[in-house]
Amino acid sequence: MDLKSNHSSPVLAETSPINKSRLGLRANSVPCSAPSAPFSSGLYLIVPRKKNGILEDVRSPAWLDAMKLSSPSAKLMANDVDNDVVASEADVAYQTWMLKYPSALLSFGQFANYAKGKRIVLFLDYDGTLSPIVEDPDHAFMSETMREAVKKAAECFPTAIISGRSRDKVFEFVGLPELYYAGSHGMDIMGPVKSSSNDHTNSIRSTDKQGKEVNLFQPASGFLTMIGKVFASLVEATKDIEGVMVENNKFCVSVHYRNVDEKNWKDVAARVSGILKEYPQLRLTHGRKVLEVRPVIDWDKGKAVMFLLESLGLSKCEDVLPIYIGDDRTDEDAFKVLREGNRGCGILVSSIPKESSAYYSLRDPSEVKEFLNSLVIWKKSSALRYTIERRI
Repeated sequence: MDLKSNHSSPVLAETSPINKSRLGLRANSVPCSAPSAPFSSGLYLIVPRKKNGILEDVRSPAWLDAMKLSSPSAKLMANDVDNDVVASEADVAYQTWMLKYPSALLSFGQFANYAKGKRIVLFLDYDGTLSPIVEDPDHAFMSETMREAVKKAAECFPTAIISGRSRDKVFEFVGLPELYYAGSHGMDIMGPVKSSSNDHTNSIRSTDKQGKEVNLFQPASGFLTMIGKVFASLVEATKDIEGVMVENNKFCVSVHYRNVDEKNWKDVAARVSGILKEYPQLRLTHGRKVLEVRPVIDWDKGKAVMFLLESLGLSKCEDVLPIYIGDDRTDEDAFKVLREGNRGCGILVSSIPKESSAYYSLRDPSEVKEFLNSLVIWKKSSALRYTIERRI
């Protein structure tokens, strides 16, 4: 996407009470230049795994290094220092990294110039993007000011949340019925009824709580029983490791090790991998201090983005600009899809340098909120300017 060039429909979400049976807990428990090609310093480590997705050897140094890299130290996550203070090595590295991934806030003028005349569609991750990363994943609440920013953005642009959480859980956190929701890394989508009759095999017509017709898409529906069994097995297998939290996200299972002593991380990975040896249809990946068990199917957040664009009738429109904002490895699938063919723009939320297919960056959820507010102000001012020009 040449970023130098110049050129609402509510989502309906089913809701259901969330209870602790879904969460296995242990009680002790200045503007920059336009971005170029993806950063290639190798700061991401690829976890070795077999074709079926199961880790080959969780005892390998690469695997443990990958777990550590997904869990940056407090030093690396430090806030900006005053201009009068000599920048630390981490600050210098981050500023250098931003030459390739400019701040979406500092570069907002450039971004707005590119977006002029285009219809924006917003896709947002939840944890680490709309809410801070917290010790207890069941308490990852977004602030009221963030909720208001998302609500105002949804009034201006079609907006979707695509999360690794279950769809019900992320809807419970966000609480905005006007959004589109995709849970389990896009394996559980409730969105608008498509205008074309070419529905995907796993799409069914349903109704939401308000009785409106919706399209429910669950490409991993055949794994539901298996995921339930694996969740129970993982709770049992890790129950004696202090700090482990196992979360059932309907079509995937998350094993959080944020509160586990680092010396036990390898043990957590080994036990999870041991359970998965009995399930070759499942694969193991990792995010920010979390191991994730997912079905081996050709589906990810990138495909969820394209599915929603198609459902909205916007997938083949040249004047549409999809924007995806996320912070985790699983969001890279969406960044890559948008980068391909200059389809849209990815924005990585990170306070440390990371290799990414995104174009821009934001440091943390507070900057995400500021960016969303800036989008709304820009949209409303553009609409006002257009109205005045027509009257003249």
